[in-house]
Formats: sequence, C-alpha cells, structure tokens
Amino acid sequence: MTLPDLDDLIAEVDKRCDTAHRPGRQEQPDWLALLTVAARLADQLQVLADDLVEDYVEHCRMHGSSWTDIGAALGVTRQAVQQRFHAPHKRYSPEAMTDDLREAMAHVKRAAVQHRNNYIGTEHLLWGLTAEGNSATRLLQAAGISPETVHQSVGTRLSMGASQAAERIAWTPYSRKAIDIAEARSQQHGSEHIDCDDLLIGLAQVGRGVAAAVLSDAGFDLSTLDDASTDSL
Repeated sequence: MTLPDLDDLIAEVDKRCDTAHRPGRQEQPDWLALLTVAARLADQLQVLADDLVEDYVEHCRMHGSSWTDIGAALGVTRQAVQQRFHAPHKRYSPEAMTDDLREAMAHVKRAAVQHRNNYIGTEHLLWGLTAEGNSATRLLQAAGISPETVHQSVGTRLSMGASQAAERIAWTPYSRKAIDIAEARSQQHGSEHIDCDDLLIGLAQVGRGVAAAVLSDAGFDLSTLDDASTDSL
C-alpha cells in the first residue's frame, strides 16, 4: 500500500471542491472554499489514524502490555495514554446472543483463523452473518438482495494475514461500534439477546469499513426498510 503524498491530497481537495473554480467569474480560485474542504478531508484522515492506533492499543492490552509500555511505544506518558484509551471495551458473551448469532460468530472466528488474521473486522462479521440462513439473510432478501451474492462479494475481501496465534482475536473499532449499535437496537425492541439482523443493521449504520461498502454496493439502504418488515423477522 502506497500512502498518498501531499500532491495527491491537494489534487483530491481540488476535485472535491465544486465551488472553488468558477470560469468567467474570477481569476483566482476560492481559497476559503478549498480550505474548508481540506480541513474536512484532514478530519477524515485523522479519524482513520485514530481508529488504526486504537485497534493496536486493543491488541496490546489483550496480550498483556502495560499502559506504561503502550505509552512508551506512542511517545507519551502512561497517564496520557490512559486518558485517551481508558474506557474498557465491553465484552459480549455468547449468552448475550441468540442461537443464530452464536452460530454466525463461529463462522466469523473460523474465517479469521483460516485467513490468519489476528483481528475481527466488519468483513469477517458480514461473511459469518451470510454463511447460513438467519434473520440477517432474511432481511437482505426482504430488501431484494441475494445473501449468497453478498457472501461471495465479502469473501473476496478477506485477505490472508500472517498471524501465527489466533487464540485471542481483537475486534476492530468499526466492528465494536457495529455490535454496540446491534445491542442498542435489540434493547429498543425489548429483546435480551442480540440477533443477526441487529448486527447486520449495525454494520450498515457504522457506514465505514468493508462490510458497509459491500452492503452499499449491493444496494442495501436502511432508509428504505420499514419497521414492520424488520420487526417481523
């Protein structure tokens, strides 16, 4: 992967700013409009950078690294890194999930291990959700989308890693956000268990990551789903 250089980013800002260049009206571009777009792009890049660091902090904590060691790796004090990453991530036990979601999670873990990935990303979650029939696949069908097509599409996005030990696999930030959304949805509907359709909607609502991109490409649009169809799954 080649990181974009400054010229690439400047070109992207120029492309994104529709109002910067107005032929016949001014000789100079609208620099303030370009600055606004540049700041927005910088914010998006910063969010990605923060998510990347958070992901590896999670791995370090799972595998026994102290806050002092993590702070040293990041070039900050133990207090500083604790303030930034102090909130422990909630662990979701199988008891919090329906039988169908537990079965899907077995597929998720299997996909990560077989691809030697030391993380569970949104792509693993979507692959597991569409491996067998459940409320997530029924929701896709209700939206006119083939679960098999989604399963095959996200399968092409699973990349082979180099992890030698996958006993303890950390969820990525986007995956954790998706399961948090799923839990909130299940509670809103009066259920004590997270189901497959809850997690599918969570993946879509996160709006970022491989799963969201695959669902968007497949035409899965939450705004077109009515409550009656989702409640009856």
